[in-house]
Amino acid sequence: MNRSLFMRFDLLKSNASFRMIFIARMISIISLGMLTVAVPVQVHAMTGSTLQVGVIMALEGVAMFIGLLWGGVLADRHNRRTLILIGRSGCGLGFAALAVNCFFATPSLIALYVLSIWSGLFGAIGITALMASIPSIVGKENLASANALGMLTVRIGTVISPAIGGLIIAATDISWNYTAASAGTFATLIPLTRLPSMAPGKQPGKQPLKALAEGISFLFKHKIVGSAVAVGTLDSLGKGIRVLFPAMVTLSFGGGAFEIGLMYSAVPLGAMLGALTSGWAPQLQRPGMVLLLTCTLSFIALAGLTLANHLYFALFALVAYGYLGAISSLIQITLVQSHTPNQLQGRVNSLWAAQNVSGDTFGAMGFGILGKLFAPMSGTFYFAAAAAGITVAMSLGFTSLKSAGFIRRKPQKPTPPPANNAPQQQKIDTEATTS
Repeated sequence: MNRSLFMRFDLLKSNASFRMIFIARMISIISLGMLTVAVPVQVHAMTGSTLQVGVIMALEGVAMFIGLLWGGVLADRHNRRTLILIGRSGCGLGFAALAVNCFFATPSLIALYVLSIWSGLFGAIGITALMASIPSIVGKENLASANALGMLTVRIGTVISPAIGGLIIAATDISWNYTAASAGTFATLIPLTRLPSMAPGKQPGKQPLKALAEGISFLFKHKIVGSAVAVGTLDSLGKGIRVLFPAMVTLSFGGGAFEIGLMYSAVPLGAMLGALTSGWAPQLQRPGMVLLLTCTLSFIALAGLTLANHLYFALFALVAYGYLGAISSLIQITLVQSHTPNQLQGRVNSLWAAQNVSGDTFGAMGFGILGKLFAPMSGTFYFAAAAAGITVAMSLGFTSLKSAGFIRRKPQKPTPPPANNAPQQQKIDTEATTS
């Protein structure tokens, strides 16, 4: 049994399919991260309007939200490996089209809008299918370790990819950024084609909305999964604090762009530390209790930010907030996946991801409103105090979550591949289900 503080990488050595996912995910996150720089830069250069930038990012977010929900239904009806490949291929084609659009004398703004929506939709479909496939690939007993490794790739990718995108734009032009993102996305198809076939099993032919309603009903009926998602929704609202960083630095610490950048870097740094030092998480006997505790402490850290009288104390509070938030997110998704049956993994994972995205968006809007009504530090303190009070109330009310543990039994082996499959594919299928 692993008692180490630091995460272990044994799963990457022992499970070939998960290793392919890890490699593909890292490349994919870097490719997607480059676009977070390129699209806003190009739209602003073409229009000079921050409103246009906000609108195109919002539309991409809406497309991603719809794609997550739609992708969840698809992932419980069709082969998840096929959906992963379709999602990645769709993104790659969208990025390539963005590059082609740059070569016209006057790039089309409408094309930017359409292709951003296209990328958000296909990206979400691929993400949902990938999340739904993890339990069957690694086994429920390895979910916490697999999710910690996945979280690490996200944190590393989100730190370095915008910098890479910015360097490419500065050295060449935006078209090369899109080209590199497209090439990287298509490159992920190489390891992903080596994944085993992952059919979710026969499902009744329900209409998509009824199938989605079945997933929502499961959340409300299953006390542990529903409670974990409720905690996650509250947790995701706090991520919107980032919209107040510029005002905090200007009004409270008298800093400028450099100090604002430090604040934006502090939360991801804490989250990365949380992922790296999560080796103890898989052995938790009562992870639900730890989830409630870390969520409460994260809001206390956020309240501590408002009491800081120096920037460095504020940065320390944000690092602590990022660390606790990472542990909370790790436990949330592991509880959700381990307690969800395979035939519902697509829809339930999509609902968890959708509430995470929407919670972050609404949280940013809420903090923006608080920033208008109160001083930034005061508004943040009010939110943190209220959120901490709600988590304490959850700790008293969510009795099933407090006593919940991870389900560690291995899932049943998927249906064997057809006899005419290549021997190498059959070996990969075996590794994926027995590792």
